[in-house]
Amino acid sequence: MHREDLVDLNSFMAVAEERSFTRAAARLNTSQSALSHTIRRLETRLGVRLLTRTTRSVAPTAAGERLLGTLRPALEDIASELSSLSELREKPAGLIRITTSRHAAVAVLWPVLERLLPEYPDIQVEVNISSGLTDIVAERFDAGIRLGEQVAKDMIAVRISPELRMAVVGAPAYFETHPKPVMPQDLSAHQCINLRMLSSGGLYAWELEKDGRELKVRVDGQLTFNDSQVMLEAARAGMGLACTLEDNVRPMLADGTLVRVLEDWCPPFAGYHLYYPSRRQPSAAFTLLVDALRYKGTEVQPR
Repeated sequence: MHREDLVDLNSFMAVAEERSFTRAAARLNTSQSALSHTIRRLETRLGVRLLTRTTRSVAPTAAGERLLGTLRPALEDIASELSSLSELREKPAGLIRITTSRHAAVAVLWPVLERLLPEYPDIQVEVNISSGLTDIVAERFDAGIRLGEQVAKDMIAVRISPELRMAVVGAPAYFETHPKPVMPQDLSAHQCINLRMLSSGGLYAWELEKDGRELKVRVDGQLTFNDSQVMLEAARAGMGLACTLEDNVRPMLADGTLVRVLEDWCPPFAGYHLYYPSRRQPSAAFTLLVDALRYKGTEVQPR
């Protein structure tokens, strides 16, 4: 195989995965015109069309899908082996790409990065904030951070946070005109602020539990947001009740800005886990970050 063959195949895989010459060019740090020329050269050399192009999209042909299925594991193995060579360096180095929710990034990941990166200037970390579940293999992330219950069974999962709790809260002004709910059924008589999930597009059903009885409560109210911080601002203004992670409202509970209700219906649940493919060969930099994030050394092997 000539050197240009490997370059051309890597370019094809980027376009096929991104389904866009624009995104693929950005990923490869090249121009769209140069990338288009590379793909045409590869197709000419192979004598087969690999991509179907329209004004709005790019998609692999049957031949392209077949080639992509062969290329992806082969090039991933090469990338993994190159990453493992960094272990021979005196200091860990390389790029680590992580997808995570906003709360996990702020509460768990950032404090570790702030402490770790100044000591290891050759390590680069790219953090992608997303509320939805991400296929880290297809999207070429090294790892993801999500709640333990959301981690796929074929992944290695490392616990990186303590247990979490939800909190149902309202402003003192709201409770001046509304009785505090004692049971989940009482919520039907309240103005509740809904949160629309960015990942699914549906409304978040409040997850409540007591004595082994689990409920998913659909609530009603005048307001719906797709951002939890704005939702809490509405709750602070006395516009209704909100359900959010306890961490998000702890300062407001402490200063009395918000009041908690139904606390006995909000037990702890599995916290955040960092997860990555079991077949992945970790680099020294990645291993260092995992160890820094690890919570009390608890690790869950593939199930």
